[in-house]
Amino acid sequence: MSTTPLRQLALQGAAVIVVLSLAWPYYGWQAQAMPWRETSLTIGGVALLFATLTRQPWWWRLIHAGFMPLVWVTYRLAIDPGWFLLAFILLLLVYRGALSGQVPLYLSNRQTVAALDRLIAREDAGRILDLGAGLGSTLIPLADTWPERQFIGTENAPATWLLSHLLGVGRSNLQLRWGDLWQVPLTGQDLVYAFLSPAPMERLWQKAQAEMTPGSLFVSNSFPVPGIAPSELIEVPGSPPRPLYCYRIQQSCCAASQKS
Repeated sequence: MSTTPLRQLALQGAAVIVVLSLAWPYYGWQAQAMPWRETSLTIGGVALLFATLTRQPWWWRLIHAGFMPLVWVTYRLAIDPGWFLLAFILLLLVYRGALSGQVPLYLSNRQTVAALDRLIAREDAGRILDLGAGLGSTLIPLADTWPERQFIGTENAPATWLLSHLLGVGRSNLQLRWGDLWQVPLTGQDLVYAFLSPAPMERLWQKAQAEMTPGSLFVSNSFPVPGIAPSELIEVPGSPPRPLYCYRIQQSCCAASQKS
């Protein structure tokens, strides 16, 4: 199963081609105008069928089913195109991660912050990094609780980063940076936290293993590393549940051989 944007676009495009390749010749032969409402609904049904057959997640199935009917409804409303451009710009400023890396905006709840607070105390972590800091809802309360420890967050959506930066002003132990998480070095961090999506987890784990110090802790909210058993699983109450998958960074075999 693939959920990449290009594959989803191809799936929707296939539904359009199948329906129009049948509808256009039929209505052209009948010398009738294309009934666009019925056609858009048919395209949505075919796209839903394709999404189901290819075992796409339920939200993608809903998107495929509703996309073309919504296009038709929008066309009927005759909305000025400038509003669509404005909406796209605003969405890009807030949800850039969803477009560039399949990472939507997730906000950690209070129960998760409390669990991380206990984890920081247990690990005696002096440097904490949040990959995808969002609005700073995780790091800001932790920085207030632990003024002697250093907290760094990175966020690639401009509007989200700007708001988090403003909310975090006045805390000398907190840095909220705008940038790509793949360009952020993990070296020297005692605890690295991520609340992203299933898509980047395998690559992110490889980055963590390559850069993080042996003994440090990589923590993923809700999304485990594929094929890797966590060192510890912390259940966090809430609706829906948000378990923390904790991975202890082990000494690499290369480093071990160099020491010996």
